[in-house]
Amino acid sequence: MTTTKRPGRWKPGQSGNPAGRKPGTGEVARLRAAIAEQVPTILETLTTAALAGDVAAARLLLERVLPPVKATEQAAPVALPDGGTLTEQGRAVMQAVAHGELAASQGAALLGALGQLAKLTETDELARRIEALETRSKS
Repeated sequence: MTTTKRPGRWKPGQSGNPAGRKPGTGEVARLRAAIAEQVPTILETLTTAALAGDVAAARLLLERVLPPVKATEQAAPVALPDGGTLTEQGRAVMQAVAHGELAASQGAALLGALGQLAKLTETDELARRIEALETRSKS
């Protein structure tokens, strides 16, 4: 079965209506242009209202001008037992959180990292065991 192109289809890169409306001439563009002319007056009015105690005007100005403040946590060193098991390291993290030495979110992130480390260790151990079994079966 062969497929033929139907007549009336546009070629790639060609407009279906080359004499159509020009960009920027629609109702939204006209509305934006009208508002743009009034922006200095609007800002002056908002600033005056905010300085006079209008909380809504002050909030609107501040929300548009200043970025929101994001909470950040300071890095806190945690003493994890060297050479200890992952369980012992997890307990050390939990104790640091319980004693207030570490933020709960930081503790959760560390425990998640320890969980990922446990999975990697398990994968390495399984690969080592499979390799040893394959070596024994060949000899």
